Amino acid sequence: MSKFNYARISPQPTSPITATRVPGARNYQGGEAFERDAKSELFVLAVANMVSEHTFYEDGSHRDERFEKLCAAVAVDDLDWMARFIPWLRDTANMRSASEVAAAVAAQALAAKAMPGARTLISTACQRADQPGEILARWLTVVGKRVPMSVKRGLADAARRLYNQKSALKYDTPSHGVRFGDVLELCHPRPTGAVQNALFGWLLDRRPGKSRKVGGRNVTIPEALRTVTANRRVREEAKTDATILTQSSTLEAAGITWEQALSQAGKDVDKAALWEAKIPSMGYMALLRNLRNFDEAGVSDETAKAVGERLADPEQVARSRQFPFRFLSAYKAAPSLRWSWPLEQAINHSLVNIPALHGRTLILVDQSGSMFNRVSDASAADWAHTAALFGTALALRSEKFKLVQFGSTSEDVPLHEGESVLRAVGRFRPMGGTYMLAALDQHFNGHDRIVVITDEQFAPNLSYYRQYGRPTTLDDIVPKSTPVYTWNLAGYRYGGMAANRPGRHTFAGLSDACFSIIGMLESGEKGEWPF
Repeated sequence: MSKFNYARISPQPTSPITATRVPGARNYQGGEAFERDAKSELFVLAVANMVSEHTFYEDGSHRDERFEKLCAAVAVDDLDWMARFIPWLRDTANMRSASEVAAAVAAQALAAKAMPGARTLISTACQRADQPGEILARWLTVVGKRVPMSVKRGLADAARRLYNQKSALKYDTPSHGVRFGDVLELCHPRPTGAVQNALFGWLLDRRPGKSRKVGGRNVTIPEALRTVTANRRVREEAKTDATILTQSSTLEAAGITWEQALSQAGKDVDKAALWEAKIPSMGYMALLRNLRNFDEAGVSDETAKAVGERLADPEQVARSRQFPFRFLSAYKAAPSLRWSWPLEQAINHSLVNIPALHGRTLILVDQSGSMFNRVSDASAADWAHTAALFGTALALRSEKFKLVQFGSTSEDVPLHEGESVLRAVGRFRPMGGTYMLAALDQHFNGHDRIVVITDEQFAPNLSYYRQYGRPTTLDDIVPKSTPVYTWNLAGYRYGGMAANRPGRHTFAGLSDACFSIIGMLESGEKGEWPF
């Protein structure tokens, strides 16, 4: 345990997220509500918004509408803030869909006001080659066929930067309504050289309805596109001899993804041999998602060791930008124990921004019913386990701590020094309602700080307070000199903790990136946005 490198408490400024009491307003549980300004509400919502997906208290359409109104308003009011926020949302917070929608809606609002800046917003939101098509498809569906020149130029900038042979083979598939060639046809990006010029011509020619053959499968491939040529050759040979799909260097040179190799192989190829051929060229997220498949196929211990070394490598963890809960999901899904230690190392690396905390820290982890809403439809993880993960990691980084799970009731969660984060999360369980103040009243005992990880939808539980004559507000329980940090994982409009002021702070998100703000505030620095 660290002896010296602790965040130490000193007089604190306010954090960048602001919230004020709204007379008469109530959160979804009927508790007292605190409303954030537009930037604060947008930030809290964006870092938890998987776009068009339902949450426990909000349906997807209402959540999307609120998000879009906030994006439009903030872009017009403070373009500089928005221009810094969108690339941070995409790169650091790793919210791909949210950044796409934010950029498109902001660009639309700027165009309506004849304001500049849309080009940069659109371009910086695109960090993967399928994103220009995603943004254009949304624009054509939601806004219409008239696309402003600033948006076209932003998409063109992104296409020049992201379109290459391998990205085209991976993402330019018939399952997408807007193809790479459609983006090129509309936006006219200038190619960076001869190879990209040849690629652009091939992509334009292979669009459905434009190519010489349906789907563009037999369009003549320019000589400069060696990877595309190799890809077609391997696919043709695999029809008669599928064992070519077990040759690692051949697959890499042909830009064949693991999904494509599995699809083409069918039942004729040994799956262990196929995976062992693809694993060396697979990306970090693909490895993380396929641990169960590796076990079911029976990949060798030697191959598993190589996968584990990559998963546990701190540089690869940092580059992957995976949310910490992804490692928990992989741990729960993988049947073999051979992945446990690499995943434990990986999650510790992914939580590097969680500060070491000096003194006594009370950590309250919300395990009420609403927290068991899944983070996204594509994920088995939920907010409750994410909260447990962050709370456990924070406890293990604290000099002295009291870790508590709460709902209708509350209880201590015991931890031991050096304990596995992934194993410890298994001690948390569903606990019914959301009586946070009762839990705080029961467990606060002069601690130096309090951290609450929650969705901020607290029930008032007035019968408890009246029956036992207990305090009914946060400030009645916790002195104003004791800092309280609330971590909102869900992004609902109304918070339930307190107005933001010195000593009362709200943050948000599924990543550990913002935890560093705790150290900034406790060292007396001004609480700035993390971008």
